Amino acid sequence: MFKTGDRKLIHEDSAFQHASSSSHLQYPHRLNFYDKPPVFDVTIEEFETCALDRLRVLAEIESSAARNRTWEESTTAVRTQCEKHLLLRPNSSKYDDVDGQRRKDHLSHFVLRLAFCRSEDLRRRFVKAETTLFKIRYEDDAHADREAFLNSRDFNCLPVNAEEKATYDTELYSVYNIGPKKEAERRAAFEKEKYLKVKWSRVPDLVEKRRVFLKRGWAYVPSQEQSSIIFQEFETQLDKVLEMTARLLPRLDEDARLVPILSNLSQGFIAGSSSDWMNENGEANGDELKAEMIDDLSKIHFPMCMKTLHDRLQRDNHLKHFGRLQYGLFLKASPYSVFLETPLTMP
Repeated sequence: MFKTGDRKLIHEDSAFQHASSSSHLQYPHRLNFYDKPPVFDVTIEEFETCALDRLRVLAEIESSAARNRTWEESTTAVRTQCEKHLLLRPNSSKYDDVDGQRRKDHLSHFVLRLAFCRSEDLRRRFVKAETTLFKIRYEDDAHADREAFLNSRDFNCLPVNAEEKATYDTELYSVYNIGPKKEAERRAAFEKEKYLKVKWSRVPDLVEKRRVFLKRGWAYVPSQEQSSIIFQEFETQLDKVLEMTARLLPRLDEDARLVPILSNLSQGFIAGSSSDWMNENGEANGDELKAEMIDDLSKIHFPMCMKTLHDRLQRDNHLKHFGRLQYGLFLKASPYSVFLETPLTMP
């Protein structure tokens, strides 16, 4: 899986085979680290619509985590939402606008990056949801397409040669895990295994699970676990650029067109726009969710500050002026406002 000497995760033959098929595409890879911001013109409507479609997918990811779904259940639910709102076809697709789909994916990521860089909590949740989406896409990607993407990036990994592997044979074999197979099969697979070494801080999940051998700050990662390097790299880079975006965001404060959209998007992420409240066309289920259902929804989906205000309103049948103002704006700005057939009234 790895070419010795250039520190890249590559498959040379796969990269060559896909060079011609993807060379005509503006976005040659389905997987994306979003290193470069979009430089094309977009309308305000497209700006908002793309972001809302991606928000539905990320909301499904958060909803799955809140319900303690298994990985298989979560990926199935997320794939369904992606098919509806954020479709991404492979390079081999002949009947789809592959570049158009990837353009939308690229744009929507950067719009939500602007919306969710505003606080540490939003950044943390956004990074977690985006990393999960990337993992699902990585698993779904065709092997050749995935290898072509890996070949396009330098992950700064050092190959472990046969001599070094032999030096730590006992230690590497003791943490080698390929499932419940016979000892002879396990040893044979280990002999064929290729290793990379990276700084241990780049694969904390593997260190925590004791899946790698550690020596002088280096983690020796077998090929079957090397996707962890890619996921960690994606998460680390996204976390850094979100902090950078937060420092630059004040420049947008005077833009009366974008600031309200970004505020509503971040508020919607706080509230949680679960796909359970959408019909098969991605529209609000107004027939199912009504004003009288807000009390039950508040116990599950409201952020703590709004839940406190809601509980106080239920208890005292009254809120002070600024409490009423804050609670009212929350309901108007959040996804709940489009689900209600009858308006909420407060005494």
